[in-house]
Amino acid sequence: MPSNSAGIYISLLIVALTIYSVRLAPFLFLRKPITNRWFKSFLYYVPYVTLAVMTFPAILTATGNLAAGAAALIVGLLVAWFWGDLFAVACSCCAAVFLVQWIF
Repeated sequence: MPSNSAGIYISLLIVALTIYSVRLAPFLFLRKPITNRWFKSFLYYVPYVTLAVMTFPAILTATGNLAAGAAALIVGLLVAWFWGDLFAVACSCCAAVFLVQWIF
């Protein structure tokens, strides 16, 4: 079966140009400093929201038990809110998963 190497290279070129144009667009269109307070605050929270969107489904499905994942999420939020220590959050979430899976 002959390979279509030209098609693969054209596809790679299209993907590379698309990614490059997305990364280049802010440099071309945002030459002045951003002065709009709403837009600046929006851009400030984008990394946090992106991290939350990527992490949230993994928290619920990592154990294979939805109840254990939900318990870890709730316990982790509470410990983070009151203590704010990352090590305490990780340990308490692991303990919550262990307890829920031990009970159910």
